[in-house]
Amino acid sequence: MSDLILFWHRRDLRITDNVGLAAAFKQSKKVVGVFCLDRDILERDDIAPARVKYMIGCLQELQQSYQQVGSQLLILQGKPAQAITKLAETLTVKAVFWNWDVEPYAKTRDKQVKEALKEKGIGVANYWDQLLHAPGEILTKSGDEPYKVYTPFWRNWREQKKKSVVDTIDKLEVLTTAEIKATKQAGGIDLPTAKDLGYSWDNPLLLAPGEKAAQERLAEFGDRSIYEYNEQRNFPAVDGTSQLSAALKFGAIGIRTIWQASIEIYNNCRSDEARENVETWQKELAWREFYQHCMYFFPELEHGAYRDEFKDFPWENNEDNFQAWCEGKTGYPIVDAAMRQLNETGWMHNRCRMIVASFLTKDLIIDWRWGEKYFMQKLYDGDLSANNGGWQWSASSGMDPKPLRIFNPASQAQKYDPEAEYIRQWLPELSSIDTEYLVTGKIGDLDRHSCDYPQQIVDHKIQQKKFKELYKQQKGK
Repeated sequence: MSDLILFWHRRDLRITDNVGLAAAFKQSKKVVGVFCLDRDILERDDIAPARVKYMIGCLQELQQSYQQVGSQLLILQGKPAQAITKLAETLTVKAVFWNWDVEPYAKTRDKQVKEALKEKGIGVANYWDQLLHAPGEILTKSGDEPYKVYTPFWRNWREQKKKSVVDTIDKLEVLTTAEIKATKQAGGIDLPTAKDLGYSWDNPLLLAPGEKAAQERLAEFGDRSIYEYNEQRNFPAVDGTSQLSAALKFGAIGIRTIWQASIEIYNNCRSDEARENVETWQKELAWREFYQHCMYFFPELEHGAYRDEFKDFPWENNEDNFQAWCEGKTGYPIVDAAMRQLNETGWMHNRCRMIVASFLTKDLIIDWRWGEKYFMQKLYDGDLSANNGGWQWSASSGMDPKPLRIFNPASQAQKYDPEAEYIRQWLPELSSIDTEYLVTGKIGDLDRHSCDYPQQIVDHKIQQKKFKELYKQQKGK
C-alpha cells in the first residue's frame, strides 16, 4: 500500500478552504483528487442543463488548480461505490477522504462507498465542509432536538463560534508514470462537456463557473451591494444580491471564506445601518444552514409536506394552468416576467421565487412539488435543501409558525417593481403599456390582444378565498 490519498470531490469543487482536502494534505503530500459523474444523479428527470454546464466549468478549473499544485483531478463515470473503490484499489491508496453531505441520496451513497472500501481494507476519513455548523451542533436548548423554526435557530446559530478558514494546499507530489497508467485502467476518462452528457445550455450563466469567479463576486458584493442589502435584495430589477448561490451549491467557494468576509465587513462598518445590512445577509446564510439541517434530520421532507394538513391536501393540479405558469403565460406580468427570467437564464431573483411559488400553490392551487421539480429542472443553483425549504415555506406546508401566507401579485409588483423595470425587461412585448397597468396587472383586453399577451388564467381574489376555505377544511379534520 502506498502513501497516496484519494480525495473524492462532490460539493466542494475547490482546493482552498476545503476541510477534508486540508486534512488529507496533513496526512500525506501525495493527494489525488477524483470526481465521479454519477449516473444515478445525471439520469434523473430534475437535472437542469444550466446546472450541469456550471458544474463542468467548475471541474475544468479544479483540474487546472490540481495541476498548478503538482497533482491531478481524475474523472470517473458510473456508480461511485464501484468506480471509487476500483480506482482506490488499482492505485493501492492508503485512504479515501471526502466531505459529508446532508441529502438523503448522498447519505445512502456514501454509506455504500464506505462499506465497499472497508471490504477492500482501504481507509476512509470524512469531514463536514459545506456548513459552518454541522448537523447536531445547533440544537434546542431545552430538549436537545433539531430546530423546526428558523428564528430560534438563528438566535442560537449566531451565538456559536464559527470555524475558521482552513489552510490552502500549495504543493502536492506528482503521480508516477505507473500510477498515471493505472488510473486509465481503473476507468479514468477525459472530462466531458455538458453536451457530451446530454445537456445543452447555450445561454450565458449569471456567475462564471469556478473558484476564481466566486471569489471575485464575493469581493464585488462586499465592496458595494452588501451595504444596501437589507432593502435592495427585494427589488428584482436591482443587482442587489450576492448571486453566490450556485458557487455555494457546488462548493466553488468555502462557506468559512464567505463568513469570514462578512465578519470583516461588519467590523469595518461605520454605522448601525451598515451593520444591519451585513447582518441581514448573514441571516440568509443561516437560512441556508437551517434548511440543510432540516433535510438532514427530516429526510422525509424530500418527498412530502412537513405539516399534516398538507399531506393529503386537495390540490386542483390543472395541467393547462401549470403549463401556462411554466411558460410565463399566466396573464400576471410579475409572475410571467419571473418565469421568463428562469427559463432564459437558469436563475430567478429570490423575491420572485416567493411570488411565483405563492401563485402556483395559492392561486392555481397546484401541488408545490410540481413547482419544486420544475425549478430543479431549470435552476443552475438548484439545491435540494434550499429549494424544498423555500417551496414548503411558500406553500404553507413546511416549518413555519405562521403558515397561511398568500402573496398578491399586484401588491408585490407595486412594492418591489414600482416602475415595472423588471417586468419590461422580461416581457418586452408589454414595454409600451403604462406602468400602472403593468404593476397592477389590469391590462385592458385590447392591449392584451395587440401585445399578444394572454388573459389572466385565474382571478386572484376568487382563488385566495378558495384556498383559504380548503385550508380551513384541512385544519378541521
